[in-house]
Amino acid sequence: MLTGDPSSTSSVNRGPSLRIVGLMSGTSYDGVDVAVAEFTRDGETLLLRPLGHRGLDYPDDLRAEISALLPPGATTIEAVCWLDNRLGEVFAEAAAIGVELAGGRVDAVVSPGQTVFHWVEAGRARGTLQLGAPARVAARVGVPVLHDLRSADVVAGGQGAPLVPAFDALLLDPADPAPPAALDLDGRAPRAALNLGGIANLTVVAPGAPVLGYDVGPANALLDAAARRFLDRPCDLDGARAAAGRVHPRLLELLLAEPYYAAPPPKSTGKELFHGGYLDGKLAALGEPVAADDVLATLTELTARTVAAECDRFGVTEVVAAGGGVRNRTLRARLAALGQGRWRLRTTDELGVPAQAKEAYAFALLGWLSWHGLPGAIPSVTGASRAAVLGSWTPSGPAYAAVPPAPPRRLVVTA
Repeated sequence: MLTGDPSSTSSVNRGPSLRIVGLMSGTSYDGVDVAVAEFTRDGETLLLRPLGHRGLDYPDDLRAEISALLPPGATTIEAVCWLDNRLGEVFAEAAAIGVELAGGRVDAVVSPGQTVFHWVEAGRARGTLQLGAPARVAARVGVPVLHDLRSADVVAGGQGAPLVPAFDALLLDPADPAPPAALDLDGRAPRAALNLGGIANLTVVAPGAPVLGYDVGPANALLDAAARRFLDRPCDLDGARAAAGRVHPRLLELLLAEPYYAAPPPKSTGKELFHGGYLDGKLAALGEPVAADDVLATLTELTARTVAAECDRFGVTEVVAAGGGVRNRTLRARLAALGQGRWRLRTTDELGVPAQAKEAYAFALLGWLSWHGLPGAIPSVTGASRAAVLGSWTPSGPAYAAVPPAPPRRLVVTA
């Protein structure tokens, strides 16, 4: 059980607390979410005390550079190096904001970087690349930085994504004898955690069953691509233009025919598949013009239908949502309507986790797990052959050794 209420358990078995800054930049690449959590172990319960969260927007030119580098665009190693270091500077600034939110003291930072490529071939992840120069982050804040969180799971045969189900599984623990009263939960029924970022991720937690989690399909990825293409805006704010449009049945049919939706989990995807060019191809195949508002309405329906189908598939009774997509009123209303009578749509705010910062808090949790040598990836989610301890540490400051040793003056090779 993961709880944000320190008064919910006794303090008899509590261990020392650990303050961790979690950073997150998702497939929408609009900026960095910053969250600071103080973790304290109390027997089998991990207490999470939120210390604050904030967002740091990417400058327009940086967003343009990320967009230009992402598939299907071509790039150069020079552009990759430039972007890696530029992103590192932004992540370093975000980490410094986290230190400020924590009152000046943190023990570690989790900086997963910006995913620019997730190599999936024949349904199997072959590699993954995140940029964000962790050494720049460590130099700025002076504490160890955990990065490259996906590679260990990929090497173990997993998808390397999604990783947030580790957080969801603890937060929605089906064995919790006292779930939050606000949710009025039936402890025997499956529950789902939904993240609506660039990609929609679903985690299903049920008593006596392995945790399931996977990428359902696009959430904001195609919506934002359409907003840039047709509205010259980064997004359809609050889903207002989608609300003014009508679903185009033939376009929706073309979109729903995407083979990815029928593939069984474990599976992961990203903008390698769902990008602006993908949408252009579907519109071209349609062979007739579609009004901008109707395109946005249809893409909203696409996300709502694909998510609702997966929730119905597992018979969930609660869907606890988070991510930037929860601010899209049209999408939320459509999801609530599709679930009516079968499952209820809530947000993580009701569990004490701000919906806009949930993934940043989740990465802070992954940092706590890695700090203690505990796995953060769930094999039943990613498809890995074993549970992997995630990430690589870039050391900085005295946190790695209470009494740093004096540097050696010579090296002697012995037989």
